[in-house]
Amino acid sequence: MKILVCICPVPDTTTKIAFSDNNTKFNAQGVTFILNPYDEWYALVRALELKEAGTATAVHLVTVGKADAEPVIRKALALGGDEAVRIDADSSEPYFVAAQIAEYAKGQGYDLVLCGKESIDYNNGSIGAMLAELLDMNYLGFAAKIDVAGNVFTVTREIDGGEETDTCPLPLVISCQKGVSEARIPNMRGIMAARTRPLKVVPPAGIEPLTTIVSYEMPPAKSGVKMIAADNMDELVALLHSEAKVI
Repeated sequence: MKILVCICPVPDTTTKIAFSDNNTKFNAQGVTFILNPYDEWYALVRALELKEAGTATAVHLVTVGKADAEPVIRKALALGGDEAVRIDADSSEPYFVAAQIAEYAKGQGYDLVLCGKESIDYNNGSIGAMLAELLDMNYLGFAAKIDVAGNVFTVTREIDGGEETDTCPLPLVISCQKGVSEARIPNMRGIMAARTRPLKVVPPAGIEPLTTIVSYEMPPAKSGVKMIAADNMDELVALLHSEAKVI
């Protein structure tokens, strides 16, 4: 079995976010980028576990991004990926990203494609389903547990009020969330090996995005905390009626 894992760089959650060009572009100046946790902790680690168990023969990585994404790709290689591909394009539009990955993956013989359920920057959660459609593969989304027996995968997903278990044969696309695997830290041997593992750069296909960003807007600043004396229950009740908001 040959596995392709989709990864992407995202801003560190501690990074201060700003926008430019009249709030139409994300300002990456000074931003620290990390490997998207859903891609790293769940999709990639589960792929590596399948390889270690002898189920998979190779784990390849793919991302859509410019040269500044390569440190993030190297970290993924340090965790244990065999080789990586960077599609030389810069876009956060989900269809464009999925279509670029699909164009590369066609004809490469991948049996299983894994990705995180979403990226922590735009939270679209749509790449996996788009990939499955474009590659004409089966799709199981938001997996919390993945088991395999022969050519059939069993995926457990969280649903409202419980869990759902599905089975599906290869070829297959699965998007992964918490529960699929446990996070790993690259060791020194993996970090050193990642320096020499193949990282191929390919030109993007001639695909146009379906959507454009009109503008970004920061969320409103949080108001201060109002402290109420423990013995002043009447004021607390009054404020809950007049000022508290249900989210």
